Amino acid sequence: MWIADRWKDYEVLDCSGGEKLERWGDFLLIRPDPQVIWETPKENRGWRRPNGHYHRSAKGGGEWEFFDLPQQWTIGYHGLTFNLKPFSFKHTGLFPEQAANWDWFGEKIQKAGRPIKVLNLFAYTGGATLAAAKAGASVTHVDASKGMVGWAKENAKSSGLEDAPIRWIVDDCVKFVEREIRRGNHYDAIIMDPPSYGRGPKGEIWKIEDAIHPLVKLCAQLLSDKPLFFLINSYTTGLAPAVLTYMLSIEVKSKFGGSVISDEIGLPVAKNGLILPCGASGRWSADE
Repeated sequence: MWIADRWKDYEVLDCSGGEKLERWGDFLLIRPDPQVIWETPKENRGWRRPNGHYHRSAKGGGEWEFFDLPQQWTIGYHGLTFNLKPFSFKHTGLFPEQAANWDWFGEKIQKAGRPIKVLNLFAYTGGATLAAAKAGASVTHVDASKGMVGWAKENAKSSGLEDAPIRWIVDDCVKFVEREIRRGNHYDAIIMDPPSYGRGPKGEIWKIEDAIHPLVKLCAQLLSDKPLFFLINSYTTGLAPAVLTYMLSIEVKSKFGGSVISDEIGLPVAKNGLILPCGASGRWSADE
């Protein structure tokens, strides 16, 4: 498992009974987590005095209960600054476990010794975009949500990267890739973090089990003659890490060589040293 264990401003303090207690900077949040199927004593006093608690509804969805939580605040990670706020669907605008991938590809970009062009699809609020830009890459950031792209720009500004070579695109990811192929554009690295289910700006339906392999196949056509890496993230429990390995092997390794490895990503739990699983990632990288 790849573990995001270099955070100073974030930690999972405890998890029990379908919930996790997290510290986001100076604030404590309790949020549901479907992986936490065990029940242990909730001894940390944060369980009783959080700044925010997201309650899952039996009918689906849920709502926040707030106790002295600002509308927006920031946390940092290795020179990057992220703006946070509670969403109606339990999220805060950042997935801290992805830092394990940021560290991995950031090092690859820094060591490449040449300009690297990165395409970040389903780029959300820009964690991977900023990590790649800070490492020295030029990045094309694509997301179907105008609001998310705007938020990512704010994160870039907060991180001192407002003048970095980042291209901000609001578009359906599949349609953008198809247009880039027609334009003859190429990238040295591709990152994708597709949702399990979603809709594009014009109502296009995305279902990961049906759409992910065709998209990987398309993206392989966008890779340059000397690609550096290809990263796929998945939060869909039905897609085992081995599935990501097979897709990257078929569509990327067969054409460019290199190596593929996939595994779960996770966050350490301060109370007991356990690792909380948070999805899976598949990584193809060129031979070095």
